[in-house]
Amino acid sequence: MTSARLPRRSLLRAASAGLAAPLVGVPMAARAGDSSRKRIAVLGTVIFEHSHTQHILDRLAMGYSWRGAWQAPRLDVAAVHVAQFPEGDGKEKKPDLGRERIARYGLKDFPSVREALTLGGEKLAVDGVVIIGEHGDYPKTAKGQTRYPRYEWFKECVKVFEDSGRAVPVFNDKHLSTEWDECAEMVADARRLGFPFLAGSSLPVTIRQPAVDIPSEAPLLESVCMCYGGVDSYDFHGLETAQCMSERRRGGETGVRSLHALRGEKLWEALAAADRDVTRRLIVAALNRSHNLPVEGGWMTGPVTFDWARKALADSTGYLVDHRDGFRTTMIMAPLRDFTYAGLRSDTGEIVSCLMHLPMPNYGATTADFFHPLTRHIEELVLRSRAPYPVERTLLTSGMVIAGVDSLAAGEVPQATPHMNVAYRGPRESLFWQD
Repeated sequence: MTSARLPRRSLLRAASAGLAAPLVGVPMAARAGDSSRKRIAVLGTVIFEHSHTQHILDRLAMGYSWRGAWQAPRLDVAAVHVAQFPEGDGKEKKPDLGRERIARYGLKDFPSVREALTLGGEKLAVDGVVIIGEHGDYPKTAKGQTRYPRYEWFKECVKVFEDSGRAVPVFNDKHLSTEWDECAEMVADARRLGFPFLAGSSLPVTIRQPAVDIPSEAPLLESVCMCYGGVDSYDFHGLETAQCMSERRRGGETGVRSLHALRGEKLWEALAAADRDVTRRLIVAALNRSHNLPVEGGWMTGPVTFDWARKALADSTGYLVDHRDGFRTTMIMAPLRDFTYAGLRSDTGEIVSCLMHLPMPNYGATTADFFHPLTRHIEELVLRSRAPYPVERTLLTSGMVIAGVDSLAAGEVPQATPHMNVAYRGPRESLFWQD
């Protein structure tokens, strides 16, 4: 079992582990006695159709399509902890699937995080942990943020690691927490104890149409993401869409100086300013990658221009992000159903744009295949004991979400973010799904 060990009070970084050979077609029960396979604990808030725990657990337990074949699980789900089993339709208005999935895969469900990680014993007994704190009945803050137990569960994992004298890789679904200090503490804990920490969503690793990229160290001038959804929810996805590209600019990411969140006409007025010419060009480029623009009678009411967008997408919310090196990121949640990106290269004047393809269930798809590459990276995290891309991306985007919430709660005023001086470089390979 690959892990980090605790000499005295400090855990050392885990040594890299080789890839385990996939056992295609071998049922989980038959694999249970294979001691060479790595075991994980999956912690989920609730399981219902199309919940994140359903999407990820099904793939980890049953497998998924990959490169034109069926990929059997490369890890064994040794334990689950499901926090909520709502009666009837529950708060999410969907039937609970928690007990059905546990029975289907023959999983061991434990009543606490600690027991899931120790398999009911005294010490850590798994090789990796997957935290899926999304959906379910949880309290909201005064600013409207849902307090999912991501931070609390992560801290319980850290306590088990410390008590056991070793640590294992951890994946956290979506943003880290609703408070910056908690987000920063999670990353600091991983560094202190020396375990690989991966976090985020499927947007940076899903299919791109076309399959374009920003070359590493390219002189990128500005980024825009056009997307949809709500605050403290899909805003994270939009920011990740932009950040996985923005971080590839020359010199890497330097951190965020300030963020200004605006709604409706205030947003469009700010975007119409004289110094926002590049932003407007990128908004139009990103919109022209969308397959789900608002229409009347089957077609747009006019050519896709900034002025058209200002009228057709009037009810939008935007985050205007100023980075510490002068770089700009603009994320706009609008009444459409796509995530699209556009960025301008200063050397060639080229606009690089694409659609981050999300084949959503009930919208032309059934299986939410954009969870395939995310699950693949979770497996790689545990198998190699190395995060495929830096958790600092998620730390920074988590901070942007928090700053956006704060800006809106304060009356749509800019928020200075001196604490978000997070500098890092993204991976040389983008690692998005290309096959």
